[in-house]
Amino acid sequence: MDDTAPLSAAPAPPDTPAKSIVPHRGFVLGCLMLAMFMAAVEATVVATAMPVIIGVLGGFSLYSWVFSAFLLPQAITAILYGKLADIYGRRPMLVFGISLFLVGSIACGFAWSMPSLIVFRLIQGVGAGSILPIATTIAGDIYTQEERMKVQGYLSSVWGFAAIIGPLVGGIIVQVLSWRWIFWINVPFGVLTVIGLLIYYREEVKYRAAKLDFAGAGFFTVSVTSLLLVLIQGGHQWPWNSAPVYLLIAAFVICLGLFLWQENRAPEPILSLDLWRQRLVAICNAATMIAGMGIIGVSALIPTYVQGVMGDSAIVAGFSVTALSVAWSLASTVFGRIARYVGGRGAARLGGLSCMLGGLVFFLLQPGMSAAVPGLGSFFFGFGMGLLTTTSTVMIQSSVEWSKRGSATASNIFSRLLGSTLGVAILGSVLNNSLEHQLSGAGMGHVTLDSMREVLQSHAAGTIDPQQFTLLQHALNIGLHQTFLAVVIVSALAFVMTLFLPRQSMGSY
Repeated sequence: MDDTAPLSAAPAPPDTPAKSIVPHRGFVLGCLMLAMFMAAVEATVVATAMPVIIGVLGGFSLYSWVFSAFLLPQAITAILYGKLADIYGRRPMLVFGISLFLVGSIACGFAWSMPSLIVFRLIQGVGAGSILPIATTIAGDIYTQEERMKVQGYLSSVWGFAAIIGPLVGGIIVQVLSWRWIFWINVPFGVLTVIGLLIYYREEVKYRAAKLDFAGAGFFTVSVTSLLLVLIQGGHQWPWNSAPVYLLIAAFVICLGLFLWQENRAPEPILSLDLWRQRLVAICNAATMIAGMGIIGVSALIPTYVQGVMGDSAIVAGFSVTALSVAWSLASTVFGRIARYVGGRGAARLGGLSCMLGGLVFFLLQPGMSAAVPGLGSFFFGFGMGLLTTTSTVMIQSSVEWSKRGSATASNIFSRLLGSTLGVAILGSVLNNSLEHQLSGAGMGHVTLDSMREVLQSHAAGTIDPQQFTLLQHALNIGLHQTFLAVVIVSALAFVMTLFLPRQSMGSY
């Protein structure tokens, strides 16, 4: 691939309002990959350092909010950034987002309490919301449709690499320096990314009069935030049958209705409903969201099964999850070759089928099996997600003009994030309900996944009665198999969705 080729090599739609001048596309791609790595590695690095952070700042009850405060604003703002990038250009919005992310990172390093850390993580998340949708959109702008297959694979592989290296980097930083440096280490990478974009990426944006849809943005933010709060806190901090849950559900329904009403009348809607009415976009987003619901079944529940049911170490459990990241990166890298043989629709269907196969491997797990078996299931599931997400991105970008590409790309990313959030709630509820049903008659009291982990740690330390542990282990085995069945079901639904992709969407694939 010629990194010095001008963008004119890429056929532009006749209504393209901007032309990107990119003398060295390779440098721009490097900047985009660096930005995506910076955002992707943040979650795994922080997870590694959290025990130390809790020891210094306290506030164990707020543990989950350190992650939610980073992920929630990403899901909400991703689609907003996509629209703003279509109006004002890609570079200024990406530079703004990265800058805000760095401000939040610096502030996190100076956090003096858990509430202050959560507030600063919110700022980080609002900035990080720009990185994935806009970086993916820029890559779609500066490379031709044929080149996008390979380039989007490079971008997707960043997430797999970050998942592998993040825990190692986090551990080294905490041991050698201080937990505060897991946030400050972002600064040099972010500064280099911004400088590279300012030097090598140019846009000649034909500015048009645009009235920002602040009302739609407000309704959208309140609606999605209400839904995510219910999914995260419902059944844990608040009982499902409680006033906060009812109020949040009411806020979600009312604001969603107001949002849809506003988007139908706004001259510059945040979310183009016409875009979502396109069959290709709607199916790709639906398949990505449904498949994303199963991710939690791999990233959180497989380690619990390997340690709690199979009796292996945390290191072995970690390798089982690492297989997911390796396979995701591999699928993203070889996507172009696969698409040339089976087409875009074929690649998407192969991805859905691979996810379903991974789910079946999980469902068939037995305590006496080798730890390589859940690793194999993780590999199948990760390979499927890599194919499905990369295919969806490339097909959506190739089906819309420049003025809608940012919004279209952001819609797919938002769907994936929303699916993962829904999966946390649904699979967690299935597991917790199963545990309570299995243990309610055994005098074990109220047992959840979190308390089950504490019990497993007590067993490792030899401080729990063996008979009690056997009972818990059996209940955990049954509960996890029910969640794995749910993973199979959502994966099958994602595969079915790919069967409805329109033939004309194949393009030059």
